[in-house]
Amino acid sequence: MKTLRQQLAQYASYHRDPRNVATHFAGIPLIVLALVALLSRPALSLGGLGFTPAWPLALAACVYYLLLDRPLGLAMCVLFALALRAGAWAAALPTPGWLSVGVGGFVVGWVFQFVGHAWEGRKPAFVDDLVGLLIGPLFVVAEAAFLLGLRKPLRVAVDADADRLRAAFSARGSTSTRAPDHCETPTGGSGRP
Repeated sequence: MKTLRQQLAQYASYHRDPRNVATHFAGIPLIVLALVALLSRPALSLGGLGFTPAWPLALAACVYYLLLDRPLGLAMCVLFALALRAGAWAAALPTPGWLSVGVGGFVVGWVFQFVGHAWEGRKPAFVDDLVGLLIGPLFVVAEAAFLLGLRKPLRVAVDADADRLRAAFSARGSTSTRAPDHCETPTGGSGRP
């Protein structure tokens, strides 16, 4: 299994334009909430608790995040608990409302994602590695921690690794199967101050 640093660096190498990262702060939470809402039906009562298809997926994701990093994993568990609560609320709506929340949130979230990647000039990370779909939410939480001044050594290491991965991609040029890199940030590197 790749380390947290490796996973975040790989994902970050597709997200060097600050505008793309900003769209992910809206798009990824919308997609996660939409998926949890859609998977919150049907609900089965087990021991007085409502059990839905969203529960085992959230649990599996939380276990994976905790294996990668305990503090960020705990943050992800809290966020998934909130998402499960929001999903239960959406599932209690009449079917048209539930579908509007789920399908609408999913579509709007992906619009944000694709706008960001248009600015980036590079396709989303999951196109080359499906694990990117699982790392995306963790990336947003890590970026939020970085913006709050937390985990500075991790931020420095991830940025350096991501820049190296991006440079290696750029050096491959047209022989690569990945989308071309058109991003040049004014500050160089990650585009962060």
